Parts: sequence; C-alpha cells; structure tokens
Amino acid sequence: MALVMKKDLRSLGKERTILLAILLQLFVALFSSFLMVGLTSMYDPSSLARFSGVKYQVGYAGEPSDLEEFLVESNQFQVYRMDLSTAVAALGERKLSAVMYVPGTGKDAEDPVKITLYSLQNDIQSTIVNVKLKEVFLDYEEELRHVRSGRLDLAPVSLEFPASRAGPGFYEFIFGLLIPLLLFMPAIISAALIIDLVTEEYQHHTLETLLSTPMTMAEVVWGKVAACLVLVPLQAGTWLLLLTLNRIYIANILQILLQVVSFSLVLVLIGALTALYYRERTAAQFIFSTAVVVLMLLVLAFPGNPLNIIALLATGSAGMEQWAILGGTVLLCGCLGLLTHAFAGRVSTRPPGE
Repeated sequence: MALVMKKDLRSLGKERTILLAILLQLFVALFSSFLMVGLTSMYDPSSLARFSGVKYQVGYAGEPSDLEEFLVESNQFQVYRMDLSTAVAALGERKLSAVMYVPGTGKDAEDPVKITLYSLQNDIQSTIVNVKLKEVFLDYEEELRHVRSGRLDLAPVSLEFPASRAGPGFYEFIFGLLIPLLLFMPAIISAALIIDLVTEEYQHHTLETLLSTPMTMAEVVWGKVAACLVLVPLQAGTWLLLLTLNRIYIANILQILLQVVSFSLVLVLIGALTALYYRERTAAQFIFSTAVVVLMLLVLAFPGNPLNIIALLATGSAGMEQWAILGGTVLLCGCLGLLTHAFAGRVSTRPPGE
C-alpha cells in the first residue's frame, strides 16, 4: 500500500491541472486580505467608504437648499456651484467626482424633493463617492421627515436595531465564506483525484502489473486513498497558516483539521467506490459530481453541516455538537471503508467492455 501511495504522489507532482488548482488556492489564501476588500465591496459597497479620507469635488446645480450645507458640514466634499451643463461636462472630463441637480422644492412643500445625481459608471472612486453621498442624503431626508412630520395621521413604529460589529462584511466574508470554502476545496480535489488514479489503472492496463506483486486489489485502492487523503491536511494546514500570516486569527485549528480530514475521507471513499464500479473516467466523474451535488444540498439543509461547523470552530463559538458531528462522520467513514474494502476484492481487473 505504501508503494502505491508513493507512486501516486510522485505522479501527482507532474499533473499540471492539480498544480494549477493548488496554486489558485495558494493565491486566494496568500492574498486573502486583498480579495476580502474586493469581494466585500461587491455586496457591501459601504465597506469601502471608511478607507477614504479624501475630499471629493462635487458639482452643485439648481436652487439653494439645506442639502448644500449638509454636504459642506460632512467635511467629505468640496462643493462647487455650477450650471448643470457645465458641471456634467466637467464630470465627463473627470474634473468632478459627482454632479447633483436640486430643484427649488421647499422643505415644507407638498411635493416630494427630487434630486438628480450624475456619477461615473464602473468606477471604484464613484462607488465610494456614492456611499458618502448616501450618508448625506439620509441626513437630509431625516430633516425633511422632521419638517413634514405634522402631516402624519399615525405615529410611526419605533425600531431599535442592535449596534453593528466593526466591519461586519469582512467578518462574515472571512469566517462564513472564505475559510470554509478554502478548507473544503482540497477535499473536493482529492475526491476527484481518486477517480483519476483508479480509472487510469484500468485504461492504461497497468492494474494487472500491480496485482502481479504480492499486493491485493484492496491494498492498491487503499494506497491510492492514502495518497489523496494525505494532501488534505497539508493543503488545509497551509491555508490556515497563510491566513494567520494575513493577521486573521483562527481558533481551534486542530479541531478544524480533524473535521476537514474526516469529511474529505467520506468524499474520497465515495469517489473510490464510484471509480471501482464504473472503471471509466468520464462516466465515473459525471456520476460522482452529480452525487456530490445532491449530497451537499442535503447536508447543507441541516444547521450542523460541515461548513457551519468550520465557521463556528474558526470563531471559537462551537459547542459540544462538533464532537457529535465528528463522531458521526468517523462512523460514516468506517462504513464506507468496509464497503470499499469488500467491493475492491470483488471487482474485475478489466475495463468495462472487455
């Protein structure tokens, strides 16, 4: 079994696809702080606002209003009174960061105050400016609501929201998305590898050569399983180390690795069974991918799924349920291992169709 494992590990070093996948994960882990800023800005643009202390030049067209005072008092904008056409032309030349047109609607007027905002599209600076302007608009809206509150027939319901944590977008992205996906990526890669390692023995007609030695078919399969499984803690540990070097504190690293390895073994054994049954790479990969998608959907329907457990462990919030889930996963690994061992001794050494 050890000889098969060493042979497969040497062959994996020559696989360009696997190396590229590992390098991609390395890039994600190594530059997680940079990616974190970019990805969180996609679903939470307000997270970018606090990184900028620059005063942005804004064109103000239309009638005077308290909004102009709000812009100046925010200490984030340099406001210029301009004609609308001149301001829009300056915006097109990137001499201004934004242009707004404010009509002459009074604060206590019956009609709503309609403000037209002109900004640049597909621009990071424009995203920051829009977020900062939104804060000013909300303050101005609050004043308008106060002035026009006498029109209300019913008192609005007061809502008390809990204070938000510092940088919630970053926190949720790191521990809720980045760490679980980054750690379970080696599991998926290893499970796909076992299919290639088993089916290539059939397709290249090298299985008979291996079985001509004192090794049994079960030992050959377990050697390949070991070769795929040993990559999981190495990759996962490396990702955790790189995230730590990015000054991201991760709790319960040992428990996290145990959970990842146990779940990875489940996928690897399922992949081995699929490869032994079909003995042809394309069919085995298709059936395995479909089965994994269905399995993941079923598992993710439960609160105690592996992704949630990893997130809870990384934040130090996991309770005793982590050990119950680990025990259930280990039990499942034992059942799949017995099934794989028994099935490996019964399968044919010939590819299908021969």
